[in-house]
Amino acid sequence: MPYSDSDEQQTGAPASQARTATAPAAMKILIAGGFGVGKTTMVGSVSEIPPLNTEEQLTVAGLGVDDLDGVEDKTTTTVALDFGRITVSSELVLYLFGTPGQERFWFMWNDLVHGALGAVVLADTRRLESSFASIDFFESRRVPFVVGVNCFHGVQDRTASEVKDALDLDPAVPVVMGDLRERRASRDLLLALVNRLMGGRVPLPIRH
Repeated sequence: MPYSDSDEQQTGAPASQARTATAPAAMKILIAGGFGVGKTTMVGSVSEIPPLNTEEQLTVAGLGVDDLDGVEDKTTTTVALDFGRITVSSELVLYLFGTPGQERFWFMWNDLVHGALGAVVLADTRRLESSFASIDFFESRRVPFVVGVNCFHGVQDRTASEVKDALDLDPAVPVVMGDLRERRASRDLLLALVNRLMGGRVPLPIRH
């Protein structure tokens, strides 16, 4: 129904103000990376809503198919996606979509990337090679991304510069280090991506 002057009497707000009020802009962001690198953990640590996840127990059917090197203690895996949301400011909301990490689920990436404005590629310095597929995927589709190094238990055994060289990243791609179980680390990683998407302009702080 069109806005009328009678609405002003009901709300107490000027008609011109009500007409110009807009919803915050939304950005679809993908969280990608190798199997067991921390995608579900990141979405869960930073989402302001209870995250949606599709984790299932690993079974004997995955033996010889899923690469568990470096993550031998992992017992669950994302089979579709993780979903969360975080408000950057009154003008911007991020919708986070975590991708499945195993190669047998990579076909889903082609659907999840539709409408995505940017991506976070997570890396584990114990097995950096698991990040190459995600990097190649976003580079080939010209989707801007940043790299987040998940420093498990706060252990940082390489510098950001060393990771950038090892992954042969473009100089414009930021590398952010942090333990993604901590909200602050996940927040800083998302801010680095938003900053890149905004052309280097520092965004407003994410709401706590």
